[in-house]
Amino acid sequence: MKHLLIILTGLAIITGACQPKKLPILGEREFINGDSVYHTIPDFQLVDQDSNLVTNKTYENKIYVADFFFTTCPTICPIMKTQMLRIYDKFKDNPEVGILSHTIDPRHDTVAVLKAYARRLGVSGNFWHFVTGDKKTIYELGQKEYMVTANEDSAAAGGYIHSGAFLLVDKKRRIRGQYDGTKEDQVSRLMKDMEVLLKEKE
Repeated sequence: MKHLLIILTGLAIITGACQPKKLPILGEREFINGDSVYHTIPDFQLVDQDSNLVTNKTYENKIYVADFFFTTCPTICPIMKTQMLRIYDKFKDNPEVGILSHTIDPRHDTVAVLKAYARRLGVSGNFWHFVTGDKKTIYELGQKEYMVTANEDSAAAGGYIHSGAFLLVDKKRRIRGQYDGTKEDQVSRLMKDMEVLLKEKE
């Protein structure tokens, strides 16, 4: 009996270890008709470095990593983009993955400026979209929908303040993780979580 208990305990541990990791769903949650309804990124329309319209449809059936930046940022942006390039290099050939970088300085960061910025980073193709648009829309997307700081601030270096967060968004437009885009170990964890999310069943 004792041996049987040990075997059953061992099987339970093995079974538990084999269960796939489940990423959390971030943001507020509502209960409607007994079902959980999670916060999702709403419809949006922005323009990328190639003058293409980028919308929520662009990321249909994809997971993606979102962040907020500006091209003249003198502080954390260069570090963030170095880390984002790791994601780009690892996943750029995967049709189920994308990157979405929003400028918070749309007056300066025109399509041409964003194109030059992408070229300097060595980014090409449709995997990584650097987007611009209406300033108010972008700030609302950042603060209300992605739940990160994104705004003008005359006291901040470069005149803008923004979070260094990378946001992992699933195929249902739900935020599944927030990571410090200036920290190598955090971005390594993000890439592992992306692999987990790609295996997640609907």
